[in-house]
Amino acid sequence: MAKPTRVTNRITELRVAAGLSQAELGDLIGVTRQTVNAIEGGKYSPSLEAAFKIARVLNVPLEDVFQYPGQVPVARSGKRPGHAG
Repeated sequence: MAKPTRVTNRITELRVAAGLSQAELGDLIGVTRQTVNAIEGGKYSPSLEAAFKIARVLNVPLEDVFQYPGQVPVARSGKRPGHAG
């Protein structure tokens, strides 16, 4: 059994807002409904390619779909708040 991921996501919320079922999202990104269910439930981390496809289909930036615990928010300028550079 795969270890649950620490990555969280908003796929369910975004998918429902887009009017898509798990099966429809799966078809659009090339995975099964069961895989979409496992990703949504945090039981499986998608490949980087699948993550980008999910964001593209849902028409949102990748970081709006997936979050990692302790992740420092990145401003749209690409610079982390409070850091010079």
